[in-house]
Formats: sequence, structure tokens, C-alpha cells
Amino acid sequence: MNQDFLLSSYTYKLPQALIAQSPADPRDSSRLLIVDSRQGSTHATFRDLPQWLKPGDLLVLNNTRVIPARLYGHKTTGSKLEILLIEERGSNTWLALVKPGRRFTLGTTINFDAIGHPHSPNHPLRATVLGQDEATGGRILQFELPAGQSLWELLDDYGQLPLPPYITDSDAPDERYQTVYADQPGAIAAPTAGLHFTPELLAQLQRQGIEQTQITLHVGIGTFRPVETEQIKDHAMHQEWIEVSGSTVAKIKATKARGGRVIAVGTTATRALEGAAREANSADLIEPFRGKTNLFIYPGYQWQIVDGLITNFHLPGSSLLMLVSAMIGREQLLKHYQEAIALNYRFYSFGDAMLILPQAELLTPNSTRS
Repeated sequence: MNQDFLLSSYTYKLPQALIAQSPADPRDSSRLLIVDSRQGSTHATFRDLPQWLKPGDLLVLNNTRVIPARLYGHKTTGSKLEILLIEERGSNTWLALVKPGRRFTLGTTINFDAIGHPHSPNHPLRATVLGQDEATGGRILQFELPAGQSLWELLDDYGQLPLPPYITDSDAPDERYQTVYADQPGAIAAPTAGLHFTPELLAQLQRQGIEQTQITLHVGIGTFRPVETEQIKDHAMHQEWIEVSGSTVAKIKATKARGGRVIAVGTTATRALEGAAREANSADLIEPFRGKTNLFIYPGYQWQIVDGLITNFHLPGSSLLMLVSAMIGREQLLKHYQEAIALNYRFYSFGDAMLILPQAELLTPNSTRS
């Protein structure tokens, strides 16, 4: 049996101390493990990234912005509740994960608590459970608001930014869990490979002829939900909303035509690009797309768009680990993870980064750049 298709093949042991609790400061001072398609590696700092890319390359960034999606409230009985908004399903109707789930039966009314802003919200916030979503185990909530008002307008008063559960001791301000180019609200988790960029680094890359473009993938449950089936092919990805614009498609096609490389910043940008390519209804490589994707990338996947990848270090058994394995091979990826652990790299959302390049000769920095 092919071990690449078994969930138990995607495990590794990580010392608790290497789970980053706060981001690097400044952002681009994080470490960077550079890997090529022939499995060589070297080590740098993220601000050195321009030395490892070439004029004519195209960086694709995910411009989604994390929303204050975690809300706290109570039932009329006083029982405390917690919800995590997943996606909007209609006018003030949302799919949400709930805790504890047994308390969210059909018809349950939830009164939400404001989070201590200096001003009181103009309207109390409450919601009613309309039903259960079988795909996620979440609940469909109808929020009660005055006509013409949207839940989006109240999230800053009632919601909190939902840091991952493994970040338990961080005093980082909310903006450090946003990329510097985040401007499309809708995610419930950050596209963390982008957290390492600063405006100065992006400007430097642009000056050196390394092009940039943006897609949107609103990071949702599909990205972080664990794979629970031993045969990973049986795992069903939850759909996430993406937009790949006409201008981004034009830049991709121009990059390919001139022999440049498309470098995805993060697994979410990767899924958006490859998802849009899967949806293309023409003979062209990729077309503009706006909709949902449930693309699950694992070893054996035939790449259509992405040539290289910037990514963080991911949890054992996660679909993200499988996606990166599809690019350089599972055994080699786990080998590089062990190398990173031995050198005390920082892991997960606030951790260090990896750059995967498609050509072996690029393990030497471009000598024309300082």
C-alpha cells in the first residue's frame, strides 16, 4: 500500500517549546528554510527572500482579512456558550461552530456579550438556532438585528480575533495576526505564510523585478479541520470561497509565457490558484473564477499553475502538510521538518517559514543582488 495515502504517515514529534506563541519582531526577521526540488536545503532569514527569487517571478498573495469571528454568550438559563462564525449563509444568517454543541438545539436563543469596548453597542445581539449543518457539525444561526443593519457592523463590538488553539500565551496585538496587505474581510484564520512580509520587503521585491498579484481565499474550516480518515483519499474538504481576478490571471499567463515562475505565498494561495485552474472551462491554463473550492491536494497531484511555495511549518496529520508533501514528497518534507526541529525553528502560525523552489541551481542566492 502506498504510504503517502495513509494518515499515519504524516506524523512527527514536535517539542512543545517550538510552538511559536508570538510572531517574530520585526515580521521579516523570522527564519527561512530553503528547499529545492532535488531536496537540498539551506538556511536564511525571511528578509533575504529577494536573493532567492528571480526577476520575472510572480508572487501570489492571499489578501483575505481575519474577522472577529469568536463570540461569547449565554442561554436564557445562564449557561455560557462560545461560537466561531464560519461563513455567512444569508441575510444575518451564519454557519458557526459551537461549544458546547449539546446545548445548541433547534430553537435555542443565544444572547451575546459585548467584549468591553468603552462604548456600549446600540443594540443587544442575539441569535436563534435554525438547524444543524451535517457537513461541519456546526449550527445555522439567525441573528436578530434592526432592519437594514448587518452583523458585520457589530463584530468589532461582540467578536474577538480567533487565534488557533495552540497559541495559548500570546500578547501580540490583533494586527500581528493579519498580513500587511489584508483588505478583504472574511477569514477565520490568517494565511500565515504572508505574516512575514513587511511593506519594505514587498517594495524591495518589486524594485528587483519580482512581480506581485493577489487572490482571495477566505480561510475557513476547510483549511484547518483535521483529516480523520486513515485513507486520506476519503477525506472531504469543506468548501472555501475564492476569487482569482482577471488581472491576476493575466499576470500568471504573462509569467508563464516569459519563462518566469509562479510562487504561491501560502497553501491557501496555492489552493485558490489550483482550484481556479480546475474550474477553467476552456483550453487555457486558468481563467478568472469567483466561487467555492473544495480542492484537496496530496501526493500524486498534477500541478497546473504553482511552481514554488512559501509556507509555514504545519501540524501533523493536517491537509496542509499533505499539500506541501505533494510538492516535494512526503518523506523529504518530514526529513526537512526534522532538520528544522534540530535547529530550533519555530512552528505553526506565528512560526518560521519554508521556501520551496523548483530548480536545484537556485540553492545559491542570485549573485547579482546584494
